[in-house]
Amino acid sequence: MNKVLEKLQLSDQVYKMKLEAPLIAQERKPGQFVIVQKDTNFGERVPLTIADADPDEGSITIIFQAVGKTTIELSQFEPGDSIENVLGPLGQPTHIEKLGTVVCVGGGIGVAPMHPIAKAMKAVGNKVIIIIGARNKDLVIMEDEMKAIADELIVVTDDGSYGRKALVTEPLKEICEQNPPDQVVAIGPPIMMKFAAETTRPFGVHTVVSLNTIMVDGTGMCGGCRVTVGGKTKFVCVDGPEFDGHKVDFENMMLRLGAYKQQEEEHAHKCLLDAQIEQKQGKESK
Repeated sequence: MNKVLEKLQLSDQVYKMKLEAPLIAQERKPGQFVIVQKDTNFGERVPLTIADADPDEGSITIIFQAVGKTTIELSQFEPGDSIENVLGPLGQPTHIEKLGTVVCVGGGIGVAPMHPIAKAMKAVGNKVIIIIGARNKDLVIMEDEMKAIADELIVVTDDGSYGRKALVTEPLKEICEQNPPDQVVAIGPPIMMKFAAETTRPFGVHTVVSLNTIMVDGTGMCGGCRVTVGGKTKFVCVDGPEFDGHKVDFENMMLRLGAYKQQEEEHAHKCLLDAQIEQKQGKESK
């Protein structure tokens, strides 16, 4: 059992949750993730990247978007509640070394897993430029945390409601044109990572992406997370989650991600209705 120590709602659907997990906190490295299962008997296994960890406190921090049945239910947990299973750390950690200039591109919720990577890249002496992208101002997360790390922070929104009106690829291209960085790390929606990789390709800048695919066991047994990288089959849970963005078959990956979209939407809709009914009944009983 893993106790919820803190919970904070960052935006309409995005939650930050600190969990009691002393062994994971001691062992985790940037880029790794956990699989969270709120209920052993009926709970779905959800892979979530570790956004931060405190070995002294024995805690890890996860940031997630309440878009499916399980994440919606997880968002209803409060401090003092316990999550039945948290498995990790899983996956290969980010390769951290002094390279020179590293550009970290985070789109939407992808800013959360980018945080420990950017922090580690800065700690070994790199110049770190961070680009945060979101659809609008309300969806920008972890700006202060990233500002504390970055040598330069660029915030863009699709609608121009905050920062610069642009996609993350625009400032990324400008940086590559002016003085190509030594490495780019991009985390966010698959379509964003795809175009970030295409933006850096003409400049020959090594680009790392962190993939979030359908995943069940997280140990390479089920094969649900398989992707094609450089013409070869790889498993995100054990070979990744990070890969060379110029070699990932994003089209195939996005096709596989949509395999259960209809079922996910139906379950999420039912979960929201159930939550609204419970809330209404609670008010009526007072």
